[in-house]
Amino acid sequence: MTRRYEVHPRQTGTGRMWTRRRAVPAAIVTIVLTVLAACGGGDQDARAESSAAPTVVTLSPADVAVAVREDVGSGVVVTGPLNPYREVEVRAQVPGVLLGLRVDRGDAVAAGQPIVRIEAEGVRGQATSARAGVAAAEAQVALARRQLESARKLHEAGALSDIELEEAEAGFRAAEAQLAAARAQAAGAGESAARATVTAPIAGEISARHASEGEAVNPGQAIVTIVNTRVLELAGQVPVDRAVGIRRGMPVEFTVDAYPGRTLRGEVARVEPTADPGTRQVGVYVRLPNQDRELVGGLYAAGRILTGESREAVVVPIDALRSDEGGTHVWVIEGGAAVRAPVTVGIRDERRGVVQILSGLEGGERVIAAPGEIRAGAAVRVAETATEAEGGR
Repeated sequence: MTRRYEVHPRQTGTGRMWTRRRAVPAAIVTIVLTVLAACGGGDQDARAESSAAPTVVTLSPADVAVAVREDVGSGVVVTGPLNPYREVEVRAQVPGVLLGLRVDRGDAVAAGQPIVRIEAEGVRGQATSARAGVAAAEAQVALARRQLESARKLHEAGALSDIELEEAEAGFRAAEAQLAAARAQAAGAGESAARATVTAPIAGEISARHASEGEAVNPGQAIVTIVNTRVLELAGQVPVDRAVGIRRGMPVEFTVDAYPGRTLRGEVARVEPTADPGTRQVGVYVRLPNQDRELVGGLYAAGRILTGESREAVVVPIDALRSDEGGTHVWVIEGGAAVRAPVTVGIRDERRGVVQILSGLEGGERVIAAPGEIRAGAAVRVAETATEAEGGR
């Protein structure tokens, strides 16, 4: 793309470089007042004439940019917050009172690390009773085994009938069944007792604590939330026609508002197989590695999926963007006046100082690319040359 901004050379300590130079301060608002140096009724006429004079915004050529169309790098844009890919809400599984809760928001935990103990005497009592039941059932099995061995010997000697031998065998099988049931009951009770000690299912950080020390909890009640921010994920939506070319593993370039001028790289994690019937949008999930945990979850980001295709888009300087309660917009110069134009923004290229406009602006339109307050309908005057503009300052 041919940049349409006036540039002037300036000398630096390391040599000659080109920079944008503003001929006059950005968006200088001049109120044209004609004051008559006369007395009497002439003063009143002068004040009436000056009050009707319109507001004029005087700009240098460097403060006005032309929206141009250019081939932007292949890609589909998805925007949204970067949330931790792994997030677990740890809940109580047995009723009781929380004891030993020593973690809070921001604390790091390792997988399997004890977080809190639930004082649940009833559960522990059931586990103890179940273990005793197993011991009793094992004794019954041992006794039934000895009785069966004796019955077999007597049956071989002809001192015991077939029916009596079958009764001994049935008693032994019944004792074994009771032992199996006791062991199953003990296993369940043991698991419940083990759940009284709550451990971290994943390594990460505590992002929320939902209960406090000494609080009584019931099964299913949330205690803490653990997140792992080593991988962040952005869940976005793209139109059906753009989703056709997106595949798992495609590279993604991220720009994050909190880190201007930096480009981070990730990849497409998965693509939903069907479109939403109401919006005709397809869900796309892209991931960003964050091994050093430099980024925090919840940052707003824009990701560009590099699909390998080229697409033409409107580009303007980042300085042209304005944001207020009405949304993002630019000021377009139409008929010598400033007109507000709401726009939808795509990828920001901080290195080049430009931003992609997805909708709301056409190529060839002139926009005000200078900071400062502008009023809708204000007259806009562009200085003919930089020299003239500087002379007017």
